[in-house]
Amino acid sequence: MTRPAMTLDDLDRRIVTALVANARSTFAEIGAAIGLSAPAVKRRVDRLREAGVITGFTTVVTPAALGWRTEAYVEVYCVGAAPPRRLAEVVRNHPEITAAMTVTGGADALLHIRASDIGHFEEVLERIRAEPFIRKTVSQIVLSHLIPTSPEAGATNSR
Repeated sequence: MTRPAMTLDDLDRRIVTALVANARSTFAEIGAAIGLSAPAVKRRVDRLREAGVITGFTTVVTPAALGWRTEAYVEVYCVGAAPPRRLAEVVRNHPEITAAMTVTGGADALLHIRASDIGHFEEVLERIRAEPFIRKTVSQIVLSHLIPTSPEAGATNSR
């Protein structure tokens, strides 16, 4: 079910910006920063959630803290036209896949994978390749990040 697009005003945008910067900010802290009361911020956040603008709150963990120091992008090529729904089922079964999307071009999908080491990455790749509709994969191992991936990462982020 698709919801109609919600029009955000400047205060809504500022609330979303504050929550993206720090999802643990209190309604009072956000209100003080943008000139609203805490109850007014809460009402707006509730409305943004109901409209599907805000879909949840999350914790961002440094992958290295989990021991996942190897990072790769994998192009997936399917036999025939594998429906995105089927690809989504497969990627949900692999916790090492941190992002997955269908793409234009030669590949059918692009996966972002985190693993503890090359051996672990290879094992994940073998599991993906074992799916009957996967024709081939092409992998690129990440050496370093040239642009930080999060505000906390800093300009010299390298994983």
